[in-house]
Amino acid sequence: MRFTFKFFFFLFFIGIIAIQFIEVDRTNPPVTAEVKAPAEVKTILKNSCYDCHSNETKWPWYSYVAPVSWYIENDVKTGREVLNFSEWENLTSKEQAKKKDKIWEEISEDEMPTNGYIFLHPTAKLELLQKNTIKKWLDNSSNIFSY
Repeated sequence: MRFTFKFFFFLFFIGIIAIQFIEVDRTNPPVTAEVKAPAEVKTILKNSCYDCHSNETKWPWYSYVAPVSWYIENDVKTGREVLNFSEWENLTSKEQAKKKDKIWEEISEDEMPTNGYIFLHPTAKLELLQKNTIKKWLDNSSNIFSY
């Protein structure tokens, strides 16, 4: 019985080491058409959204440690597919309007930023004033394109 436990632990340890050699994509493609927004809004977006929803992801040290790296890489990939502020201006005004509605829905229901992200980045949690700033920007369609 004792041999089995040691053998299992040894295999587990070797497995943890082995998975570190599985590469994940941690690239940041070029920013092609970044969202145009007032500085205050951009600061909020960069602090709370850009790591998953832009091509300007800051890859923390733990994004290099498997299996956490797999989870983070998947979150960033999915986040960029759903909403990418680095390609915002490439969207049609109709697509932007849909995205704006979805942004507010996610923020107002405290779905974004995710709890997991907030746990690791407590300053990313959106306070009421920040939510209101984003809401005003999202609603003010006449100014969205003038920044």
